[in-house]
Amino acid sequence: MKRFFIIAGFLLLLAFVCVGIVGFNFMRDAGIKQYFATMKPPAATVSTVTVKPSEWTPGVEAIGTVNAVRGVDLTVETSGIVKDILFHANQKVAADAVLLQLDDAVEKADLVAQKAQAASDQAALARAIELQRRGVGTDATLDAARAAADASAAQVNKLQAVLDQKQLSAPFGGTVGIPKIDIGQYLAPGNSVVTIQDLDTMRVDFTVPEQQLPLLKIGQTAKLGGNLSDMSFAGTIRGIDPKIDPASRLVSIRGEVANPEGKLTPGQFVQIRVELPQENNIISVPQTAVTTSLYGDYVFVVEQAKPAAAAAPAKPEDQKPAGDAAKPQADASKPATDATKPADNAMKPADKADSAKPNADGPKPADAAQQPALVISQVFVKLGRRNNGMVEITEGLKAGDQVVTAGQNRLFNGMSVAVDNTVDPSKSANKQVQQ
Repeated sequence: MKRFFIIAGFLLLLAFVCVGIVGFNFMRDAGIKQYFATMKPPAATVSTVTVKPSEWTPGVEAIGTVNAVRGVDLTVETSGIVKDILFHANQKVAADAVLLQLDDAVEKADLVAQKAQAASDQAALARAIELQRRGVGTDATLDAARAAADASAAQVNKLQAVLDQKQLSAPFGGTVGIPKIDIGQYLAPGNSVVTIQDLDTMRVDFTVPEQQLPLLKIGQTAKLGGNLSDMSFAGTIRGIDPKIDPASRLVSIRGEVANPEGKLTPGQFVQIRVELPQENNIISVPQTAVTTSLYGDYVFVVEQAKPAAAAAPAKPEDQKPAGDAAKPQADASKPATDATKPADNAMKPADKADSAKPNADGPKPADAAQQPALVISQVFVKLGRRNNGMVEITEGLKAGDQVVTAGQNRLFNGMSVAVDNTVDPSKSANKQVQQ
């Protein structure tokens, strides 16, 4: 009988242990669910900018190609063997300077022979004139001598022109390129020898859409450079094509820019901006503040969170049952509270010792409580023109709004945020580290 009671007690104890474990796991899971259900996500750190009206300089932006105002590829007019090259790469030459000499020995010999014949014909013409003056010669003889002398002189001029074609001269002053021929090489008419470019003045050819054509006119200033942040050259619009290309709906524009230091090179790609009259009171934000989605463009605006007291308070009648229902729980918790008193009393010396230490962080909770909570609101906007990293906002924002400029990729509407403007997305990381 005693053995039966022992086994029954052991089974009863085992049942209590199992029920306790199951109850503990159930209460733990319920507590975890309640904790995560009521837990608020931590505030995300963002940088912001305050929207305010500013001055706006609109402009027409395009991409173009730089070419020399005077630049050609030189070729020879006649065939021959290269005898001498009188220039080297990147040499600055004057107008009419001889650059290339072809073999002209045959042409020189022909010219000497023809000059001798011309001198003989000229002497015969002089004798015919003298005989005609004495009345001995006939008119026919005089006409024949004069025609022979004129033909010989014309032949001399022709051979001289052929001889001059054996030389290649610079049509204007400029800088020559790399020679494309060698001494002893046979050249045929049309073979390219070298390029010559006048780099003092450059022309820039670019195109703009037909909608922007009314904004441009002859004489406007155009800035250009390798990118929009480095517009170190200023030129002038010299020509506007009177015809719009029907295939592309683009208009060809040509400008001129001085290049005294030779930094611009023919064939170079450049970005052009033609500045228009300045405008005032334009709402604009950094381009990094705008997010594009399938539903449109939007920004996140930082606002103060509405205090909990602003919500509709519960009625006293509704709060009484909750208070009454809480009484049994309070009463039930009394033993546990009493049981923990020794432990609390044991901890009092340690608490007093901690409280005796100076607390430098004491004012922080009060300061944090005084700071208003911030939340973000998603606002859809309409975009306008863009200029130098800024975008115009035509609808959706007003002066004084605080707009998020960095960190918005992890935000959602109504989320709590903390503002940290030490990070400026408009500056490069290297500049911020140097600062």
